[in-house]
Amino acid sequence: MEKVCIELENIEVSFLDRVVLSIPRLAVHQFDRIGIVGKNGAGKSTLLKLMNGQMKPENGQVKRFIDFAYFDQLTIPEKTEVEYELKGKLSIPETEVESFSGGELTRLKLAQLFSNYHEGLLIDEPTTHLDTEGIQFFIEELTYYYGALVLVSHDRFVLDKLVTKIWEVEDGIVTEYTGNYSDYVVQKELQKRQQQDQHEKYLKEKTRLIKAAEEKMKKAEKITQANGRMSKKETKAKANKMFMTKSKDTSQKAVQRAAKAIEQRVEQLEAVEAPKEEQMIHFHQSNALQLHNKFPIMADRLTLKAGEKILLEEASFQFPLGQTIAITGKNGSGKTTLLRHILNRGDGVTLSPKVVIGAYEQMDYQFTMDESVLGYMKERSDYDERKIRSVLHSMGFTGNDVKKNVRHLSGGEAIRLVLCQLFLGRYNVLVLDEPTNFLDVYCIEALERFIKAYEGTILLVSHDRTFIDRVADCVYVIEDKKLHAMNNP
Repeated sequence: MEKVCIELENIEVSFLDRVVLSIPRLAVHQFDRIGIVGKNGAGKSTLLKLMNGQMKPENGQVKRFIDFAYFDQLTIPEKTEVEYELKGKLSIPETEVESFSGGELTRLKLAQLFSNYHEGLLIDEPTTHLDTEGIQFFIEELTYYYGALVLVSHDRFVLDKLVTKIWEVEDGIVTEYTGNYSDYVVQKELQKRQQQDQHEKYLKEKTRLIKAAEEKMKKAEKITQANGRMSKKETKAKANKMFMTKSKDTSQKAVQRAAKAIEQRVEQLEAVEAPKEEQMIHFHQSNALQLHNKFPIMADRLTLKAGEKILLEEASFQFPLGQTIAITGKNGSGKTTLLRHILNRGDGVTLSPKVVIGAYEQMDYQFTMDESVLGYMKERSDYDERKIRSVLHSMGFTGNDVKKNVRHLSGGEAIRLVLCQLFLGRYNVLVLDEPTNFLDVYCIEALERFIKAYEGTILLVSHDRTFIDRVADCVYVIEDKKLHAMNNP
């Protein structure tokens, strides 16, 4: 039997009046490969920090029996010595750490992590700034890793390749599922179908009992009416009429008691709620925003530079109307530079005269005006409030979240609000630079639904392979200073 590496017992962690984690018992075994999923703020990173000893629970205890290495996105690494081979594989520059990009910092931390062997690894969102090549390196390094792996990630492709268990964190509870992320999705769908079946059985039984109770009550009313029709003359004429009346009264009460008993059974039925259904969202475009040019974004022999470095050399393209176009490539290949050049309507780029662009860029979004989330959206959209609330709900703004002041939103909430505003805004072309970074899996899936329901043209950059597979109509890669069409229809 595999030995226990970490054991959590009777754990309770709260923040203000909210229970973040409530864990009766949870264990990581010697060769476990666990992926942790859950919505932003659900407690995934908190769980990892508990296991690493960085946080202490209010109640319960965490027992660690082996040495674990810990990786998270937020710490700035010192430039310590790393294996020469890893340094080359990850293209880590020789410059000072202070000048590293987000992707370069991640690569340095991964090189440090893999330079020494550890019996266990606790890894929090390792692929956020990595390009496709970096993600592939990460997968290859861990595919044959001999130890306990616990991984928090929003990258479904990585979770499918590396884990054999999923821990879902929801409402403070951790539920374990066997298999990778795709297996987890299948199990969740099965649970949903079973819940729907149970809900339908509950409704059927409730309807049957209510109908039976109503029939009993009608029967009791008929007995009452029959008693009322009996004349005084009939009563005097028959000596045993008193006995018959009592008999009917007794019968009436028995039927009423039976009806009450059935009503009690209805109340005692265990209610089964219907599973939550994702609402179908469609973004109708106004006539004023409709484009008729078959290729609203075009370039003819476009050359792009960053300083003296040539990123694109005489690239020509025609991005088709109403399609989702994905651009991929290594870090530093020029993807973001190309998007900005298009946004700025730079030399060599031709945009249809009626193009109205909404852009999402990789940056810290800060709001300056005091507005509620709902008020912010209503001011910038022509859709009705019901539609706006539905879209906000899909992106995790539930209940009183829509009343929050936009100036007080966290970084993740601000990103989600900006994405909602883009899809509900007055645009016909959306340009999205790494939109899935910092989103949880559920918000990424909501974003996929938004993209599929959007009538306009979308140009996006992403390294999330599963995301691209699900939303892109055309895929281009920047390689060797050229823009190559991968699957242009």
